[in-house]
Amino acid sequence: MNPTLKWKLISGFLLVFIAGGVTGAFFSAMMARHFFPPHHGIVAQHMRERLRHELNLTPEQVKKITPAIERSASELERIRLASARRVRQTFEETHEEISENLTDEQRARLQRMHQRREHLLQLKRPSPQPSVSPTPSTATTPVAE
Repeated sequence: MNPTLKWKLISGFLLVFIAGGVTGAFFSAMMARHFFPPHHGIVAQHMRERLRHELNLTPEQVKKITPAIERSASELERIRLASARRVRQTFEETHEEISENLTDEQRARLQRMHQRREHLLQLKRPSPQPSVSPTPSTATTPVAE
């Protein structure tokens, strides 16, 4: 086997390996988002841990500030949901206005685009489950949605 052919084979195998790795990473990330969607309990946990670490809080201080953090996280979730509803409504109104200027075929395509988007949003939405505080030293009461 001549050296040129050997390098071509090695390069080809290397490219296939890299392409497989990139593809695997992409699909793993997509599936992780589908099977492990984020929930608002993570916000409270992240806020609590960051404050604990940055301010060197004692366990007693963490316990005292946890209700404020939980309220804040719940309010942020309500804001996020309200914002998502407004975005959805804006898209629907825009599609209605646009559809007045489209042909029947274009309206059908717009409807299919809308259905695909709805399908993707359904995949991203977590099933409704009450979340509990992940800190064992605090009471484990469900956070209002």
